Amino acid sequence: MPAPLEPDTTPEEHRQRALLLADLGRYDEAAEEVAAGLRGAPDESALLATLARIHLAAEQPVEALAAAERAARAQPGTLSPLVVRAMALTDSRRYGEAAQVAGEILRAWPEDAYAQRTGAALLSESRNGQEALNAAWNGVRVAPAEAEAHLVLAVVAARLRLFDLAQRAYAEALDLDSAIGDAGQDVGIVRLERRRWARALEELAEEASLGAPLTDPDGFPVEPPNPAPTSSNWSEPPNPAPAPSNWSEPPAVSRPRKPVLDVSADSADAVRETIRYGANGTLVAAVVTAAMTLVSSGISRVWAGLVGVLVFAAVILWFRSRLTEPAGLVLARLRAGERGLAVALYATFAAPLFLVAYAVVGGLPTLIAGMVLAVVADLLVVLGRR
Repeated sequence: MPAPLEPDTTPEEHRQRALLLADLGRYDEAAEEVAAGLRGAPDESALLATLARIHLAAEQPVEALAAAERAARAQPGTLSPLVVRAMALTDSRRYGEAAQVAGEILRAWPEDAYAQRTGAALLSESRNGQEALNAAWNGVRVAPAEAEAHLVLAVVAARLRLFDLAQRAYAEALDLDSAIGDAGQDVGIVRLERRRWARALEELAEEASLGAPLTDPDGFPVEPPNPAPTSSNWSEPPNPAPAPSNWSEPPAVSRPRKPVLDVSADSADAVRETIRYGANGTLVAAVVTAAMTLVSSGISRVWAGLVGVLVFAAVILWFRSRLTEPAGLVLARLRAGERGLAVALYATFAAPLFLVAYAVVGGLPTLIAGMVLAVVADLLVVLGRR
């Protein structure tokens, strides 16, 4: 049911109620609250822009675009409607128009911190390249103390596969605001942009280890920018503007970090526990199986098949239950940054399958291979901690 008309309620009060409902994830009710405000003020730009953001958060880009365009017509030259319009155009895969709007934002507000970082991120979503990277650097120059400026630089750099720069920018964002690390889990529309960039960075982190070629949103190859910041010149932006002074050296470690391509401490502990329990369980099962061959080869093979399946299932279930983030993301970060641990984990997954193979084909070499894999996995974890 639509929200009832309240003659004494101002458009701003309707908007504030909608924000509160959106923060609870109740987007339908938030949209109804805005609609109630629009019945008394159909051309209220702030209400229309808020409605567009609600539709974006609810993954309704067509409705978001319609509301954003109404907001832009109601109050031309206003930043907020342009931002939501660019996001809605991108989500509708109208990348050319989105890039034009992002460029307009960057040109119209060259010294506005929010406009520069948001315009840079929106431009990189629709047409990534040197221009987007320059804009992201300018956002950091305008507001070096704002975490979201560094977050945007990390996103733009990661999209250009400049992962060293992305790591450092993300670390700086975390130093300035540790809540950035959990921004992808936010709900509501107050921090819609921050959540959007954080989620984009999480997706890019998983892609980083796959070696995928750099492409534009339409899938066409894109050459990396030149010159590109590297580990030796990352403190110098690719445009003439000087870098912020707090970027002259890699930031000191002052609190636990979760860099974009690194495995979090909790996930790393979960991986090590999985390896320790899985590898040792497989090793014990293999030794018992080998001992049972002295009694009966047939019995030992039946036992090996049963226990191999159980150990494999237990390892997988334990691994997934201990993680606090998607398993695919953890595996991608392992392959990218901690390959020894990744090899140990995959060896742990594979080792119990050799028990199953022994049950099918027999032969002590098959059994020994599973034991060797388990021992190698254990050794990699031990050596990796030194």
